[in-house]
Amino acid sequence: MLTVKEVVAKVSRLQTKYAARDQRMRDVLSVRQGDISKVYPAMFSEEYPKPLVANFVDVAARDLAEVMAPLPSFNCAATNMVSDSARKAADTRTRIANYYISGSELQIQMYNGADWFNTYGMLPAIVEMDYETNNPRIRLLNPFGVYPEIDRFGRTISLTQVIQTDAETLASQYPEFASQIMPKTSFTMGSPYISMVRYHDKDQDVVFLPDRENLVLSNLPNPTGKCMARVAVRSSLDGEARGQFDDILAVQLARARFAVLQIQAAEKSIQAPIAIPQDVQELALGPDSIMRSANPQAIRRVPLELPPGVFTESGVLERELRLGARYPEVRSGNVDASIITGRGVQALQAGFDTQVRAAQAQFARLFTELVSLCFETDEKIFGAMTKEIKGVDDGTPFNMKYVPSRAINGEYGVDVRYGIMSGMNPNNAIIALLQMRSDKLVSRDYVRREIPMELNVTQEEQRVDIEEMRDSLRVAVAQYAQAIPAIAAQGQDPSQIVSRIAEVIKGRQKGLQLETIVEKVFAPEPQPEVPMGAEVPAAGMAPVPASQPTPEQMGAAPAAGSRPDIATLLASIAG
Repeated sequence: MLTVKEVVAKVSRLQTKYAARDQRMRDVLSVRQGDISKVYPAMFSEEYPKPLVANFVDVAARDLAEVMAPLPSFNCAATNMVSDSARKAADTRTRIANYYISGSELQIQMYNGADWFNTYGMLPAIVEMDYETNNPRIRLLNPFGVYPEIDRFGRTISLTQVIQTDAETLASQYPEFASQIMPKTSFTMGSPYISMVRYHDKDQDVVFLPDRENLVLSNLPNPTGKCMARVAVRSSLDGEARGQFDDILAVQLARARFAVLQIQAAEKSIQAPIAIPQDVQELALGPDSIMRSANPQAIRRVPLELPPGVFTESGVLERELRLGARYPEVRSGNVDASIITGRGVQALQAGFDTQVRAAQAQFARLFTELVSLCFETDEKIFGAMTKEIKGVDDGTPFNMKYVPSRAINGEYGVDVRYGIMSGMNPNNAIIALLQMRSDKLVSRDYVRREIPMELNVTQEEQRVDIEEMRDSLRVAVAQYAQAIPAIAAQGQDPSQIVSRIAEVIKGRQKGLQLETIVEKVFAPEPQPEVPMGAEVPAAGMAPVPASQPTPEQMGAAPAAGSRPDIATLLASIAG
C-alpha cells in the first residue's frame, strides 16, 4: 500500500508525463467554452475579442454526444437455457443489473460521458459504495486531470484524479476539516483555489490536499482487492488519449479570423472616401443632402475591390472543419432535397454512423466491466443482506427481494448489446433483422437481444407464448360455434353449445382470462357413482338396467363369438 508521500511523487511523475495531453485538453476546453482567444491571444483585438462565427466544435460535439448517449440493453444469460431454474436465476440477475444502472442514473450521466469521450478521447468511471441504500453505484468521471495506469491487457491498475476546486466549496463538503482547508489569520485567508487528489488502486482509496501539507480527507482500504475504476480510451495510433477535435482548432481559428476580416472589409467599403468633381464647392453629408455639380455622375464613394476568392475561401474552411471533425453537412440540415436521394443522404452519414458504432463498442466493454464489478461488490460486501429493489421491467413495475450471496452466486457476467441498429438507420436495421429471421439465420432470442431498448428477453418470450396459446383457444372456441348449423341440420339440440359460448362471453365481460373461462366452461361432467360389484359399461354404451333380464334368462342362446357365463355352462352340463 502506497503512502501519501509516495502518491504525491506519483502524481508529479504522471503530470510531467502527460503534460502535452493536458495542454490539448485545456485548449479544447477553452474553445468549447467560447474562449478561443485564450488559445490564440495574438489573433484577436480589443475591438473583436470574441469569434464572430458559430462555435462549430461545441455544436458538433453536443450533437455527436446525444447520438452516442442512449444506453444499450443489459441481459444476463444462463449457462443452461433449457433449465427453468437457471433461466429464472438469469432473469433475476438481469433485474439486479438494470437496477444498478437505473439507481446510478447512468442514462443521464452518459450525455456528459459521451461528450467527454469525444472531446478528451477517454471516459473514466468508478464503482462506489452507497451505504445509505447498501448498493454499489456507478459514477462517470470528467477526464480532465485524470491519469489512469493500464497494463498490457487493458486492465486498470490505478486511477489518479486531480481536481481544481475552491476552498469554500471543499470546506462545505468536508466540514470536519473546514478550519484546516480555510485557515484564517489576522492578515490573510486561505488560497481561494486549491488542488484535491483522489487516488484509487486495489489496496486503498485516498483523498488528500497537496496544497494543505498533504492533508488527508479520507483514506479507506479497498474491501474487494480490485481497482474499482475502469477507463474507455478512444482508439489512436500512439495509444495516447486524443479527442475528436484536437486537430481542427486551428481551422476554427482561421474561420473566426476570416469572419473578422470580412466584417472589416465591409466596414471599409461602407466608410470609403467620397470622390467629387472639382466644381463642387461644398460637401453635404447625411440623408436628403444636396450637392450642385455640372458632373453629378462623378460623385461617388471610392469602391473597395474584394477578390472573389475571399468568399470561396470561407466555404473551403467550413468544409475543412466538417472533414476534420467527421461531421457531415446533412446533420445540420444543409441538404438540397431536390437534387439528392435517400441513398445519397445515407452515404453522407456513413462516416458519422461508423464513428458512433466504434464509440459504442468501447462503451459496451466499459459497461460490462462496471456491472461485473457491481455484482462482485454486492456479493462480497452485502452478501448476507436481504434487499428489496423496485423498478420497471419492459414497461411493467416490479418489486423484488433478493439476497446477493444466493441470487448472484459467483455469476458476474452480463451481456451488453447495442444491437445492429447502432450505426445504422433504424428502418434498415429492422428490415435486416426480419430478413435474417425469415431465412432462419438467427433465432428470435437473438432478434430480441439486438433491439436497443429496455427489454426483458425471458419475460417477453413467455408473453409471446401466452399470446399464441390464447389465440389458439380463441380460434378453437370460434370453430366450436361453427358446428351449430351442422348439428341443427341433423335434428340434434345445439343448446349446450350455445350456452357454453354464452358463458365464455359473459366471463370475458367480467374481465376473466380466456384460459380460466374455457377451463371452467368446458370441464367434463362428473360421472355417476357405480355401486360396488356392478359392471361398468364400456365407453359409448348405455348401462343395462338391473331389472332387465339377460338373454340367457330369457332362454335365448348367447350371441355368436361371445363367451357364456359360468351359470350357463353348468346348466348345459346338467342337461
